[in-house]
Amino acid sequence: MSGNNEISESELRYDHMVEKALLNVVRESLEYAAEHGLPGDHHFYITFKTAQEDVSIPDHLKARYPGEMTIILQYQFWDLEVGKDGFSVTLSFSDVPERMSIPYSAIVAFADPSVRFGLQFDITNGDSEDLEEELEDLLEDFEEDGFENSDTAANADDSPEEQKAKEKQREAGDNIVTLDTFRKK
Repeated sequence: MSGNNEISESELRYDHMVEKALLNVVRESLEYAAEHGLPGDHHFYITFKTAQEDVSIPDHLKARYPGEMTIILQYQFWDLEVGKDGFSVTLSFSDVPERMSIPYSAIVAFADPSVRFGLQFDITNGDSEDLEEELEDLLEDFEEDGFENSDTAANADDSPEEQKAKEKQREAGDNIVTLDTFRKK
């Protein structure tokens, strides 16, 4: 084994390795839910880029959420199929079932507020504060009302302004993992 110190930083991209490992947490969580259902109060908030090439959602949802969309997998989701590169699920929007397929590469945030756990992905364009605030909002919303009356899509009928108007104060002990620490500045 050589002690070659000339390996460039781009050859050992730890940030990509960590992101891949954390996306595997999302995949394994979805696999568990597909096979066993969601135990107890567990539920998933998944925020993804709607305009990414391999994302398949109905046109009216893509028009309503041209940048990002957050869905909730809790009570009313069906036919969850988890694959190597992404997942598909049927959700109800205004009592109309809609099928969507989302590649893992489109996911920008994943949270399970019932255990105060959240992950953020692909924070390279300067909006890390917005994503961190969004995860904090999701965790705080759960603490406030437990989502007893939530729909299957996160705030599907709320405008982005209404979503951001929710409480934003972060409590100590949140398990939010960001990849900013691992990225080159």
